[in-house]
Amino acid sequence: MSRFNWDDLRFFLAVARAGRLTVAAKRLGADHATVSRRITALEDALKAKLFERRPQGYALTPHGERLIAAAETIESAALGASSEIGGADLALSGSVRVGVPDGFGTVFLAPRVPKLAAQYPELEIQLAALPRLLSLSKREADIAISLSPPKEGKIVARKLTDYRLGLYAAPTYLNRAGMPRSVEDLYAHRLVGYIDDLIVMPELDYLDEIAKGLRPHLQSSNLLVQMQSTLAGGGLCVLPHFMARGREGLVPVLPGAVDLSRTFWLIVHAELREVARVRATVDFLVREAKAARALFMPD
Repeated sequence: MSRFNWDDLRFFLAVARAGRLTVAAKRLGADHATVSRRITALEDALKAKLFERRPQGYALTPHGERLIAAAETIESAALGASSEIGGADLALSGSVRVGVPDGFGTVFLAPRVPKLAAQYPELEIQLAALPRLLSLSKREADIAISLSPPKEGKIVARKLTDYRLGLYAAPTYLNRAGMPRSVEDLYAHRLVGYIDDLIVMPELDYLDEIAKGLRPHLQSSNLLVQMQSTLAGGGLCVLPHFMARGREGLVPVLPGAVDLSRTFWLIVHAELREVARVRATVDFLVREAKAARALFMPD
């Protein structure tokens, strides 16, 4: 340990987050030769290879994967110490990846995340808006938003917000097919929904909850595709109110009879929850969801 330089961990984290030496050097305000030399010095001190040098960039080895959690803990402690004398906000740097459902990420979060970027100019924010849950244990994301809390793993979960959903259609479709007057009428209508064998979470299986045996005629694994198809007159679709309510071109259908609710859960890997960049992002997500409660749970 006499050869170990704690400051080399800054260079290690920068390369691990960027995946490329030149990008890490730019973020650190150093030249790439210096960054390479510091990484080599760290590997020599630890007697372990931390990166695989590949044409497409630097990839962590198993030794590197084990080191990154400890390095981020040290980084968090350093930022915590600096916060006692000011300037901690500007010291936040690196990347934080948030895995979010496609609708929530695109319609709700994307317009709001520039506020977080403005607050922390050195923070690189990655929104992975996908119709599936990213794995925190495999480090596919630092933070995830899910429709159910995890049942296992070193995970910390908290309720972010409840939200409500209803049935919507475009006026062009309703002028052609007529407005349903009851749930039983839905069997005679065209429906837009998820592909059965690609439903990754049981919470997304809405139609059977409304009426047994309802089947979508137009199917997609992506909620935004479903909404666009509905806007184009493709049929009736279950959509979250925060996406559809007040949107020009969509009309509520059977609002008294079809009223569903779900919950967004915020999930963080236990080893990362006190890392400064992750903690700041979690706090931001919680604040924004709380401020928008009326949007998620309208009367």
